[in-house]
Amino acid sequence: MREMTIRAATSEDVGQLHALIESAYRGDSAKRGWTHEADLLGGQRTDPELLLAMLDDPKQSLWVADHGGMLIGCVCVTDQGHGVGYLGLLSVRPDGQAEGLGKRLIAAAEAHARTTLEAKTMKMTVIKARRELIAYYERRGYVNTGREEPFPMDDPRFGVPKTDDLVFVVLEKAL
Repeated sequence: MREMTIRAATSEDVGQLHALIESAYRGDSAKRGWTHEADLLGGQRTDPELLLAMLDDPKQSLWVADHGGMLIGCVCVTDQGHGVGYLGLLSVRPDGQAEGLGKRLIAAAEAHARTTLEAKTMKMTVIKARRELIAYYERRGYVNTGREEPFPMDDPRFGVPKTDDLVFVVLEKAL
């Protein structure tokens, strides 16, 4: 495991953070890792403006794994109210996957949700076709609720679908 610290992201991180997220989710670089969506979606995963808006939103906390000034992972926690935190944007550099960093980022996100947000439940959505990723979260205690949510098919800020059957499944974990 690489030496690193998990800390709150700042606006100075946005350029590096954007590059990290894109490398984990989209394009050929993402295919070096196992968690990519490059076969399902083209285009961008996010953009610098959305990341800055997340940093300015008091309901969202964006955390980064910093390895000597290089961002190697990130996760976002959103306060959805009523004791529910939402885990999203979990990203690990493709060349650093399978080293346990994802588990550490999830644990940090859950701890933040429990202690700061006083959340009793952590929720997330995963593209239904991503069975191996759903299984990864299930091994970490998340349960498929059987509920589904629509994918934003017409919003290129989140990607350009390569198939018309994208849908999210809702996973939850009691904290």
